[in-house]
Amino acid sequence: MLYLAQVHKNDFLDQRQLRLLAREEAENMWVIIPEEAFILLGKGNTLTENLLVLVELSPTGDIERLEDATNWVLNLVKAYLTTGISPEFLQQEADRAEQWRQNLTLQNQDLARRSLELEARREQIQALEESLKRDKNGVQKDGSAGS
Repeated sequence: MLYLAQVHKNDFLDQRQLRLLAREEAENMWVIIPEEAFILLGKGNTLTENLLVLVELSPTGDIERLEDATNWVLNLVKAYLTTGISPEFLQQEADRAEQWRQNLTLQNQDLARRSLELEARREQIQALEESLKRDKNGVQKDGSAGS
């Protein structure tokens, strides 16, 4: 699993450690890690303190890959922050999409109601036509019986 982490010095053990800051849940979907979680890097690791890194951990918690997060952060800035996409903008777009969804649902319900009304009217007209045919046939029979 991929994490964004920051390099810290553990003074007690005199070695570097990673403080996990966020975890990738899905592509372009990250979750902040609220509790402090650390992974020791081992003695001899010379990563700069406070450096942001991307770290891929195995299911057992072992470090599989570790890289400087500078390019990743710059890509985020390019992709989202230079185009004016902000959390507020995204929330407004989500609100607009929800409003559209609600409007479409109402329109769909209205169309379904109208369709049912039209079907009921069609059935009424058919029943009236049948009734008129029966009445007409009944009148003709009465007229021919009287002649």
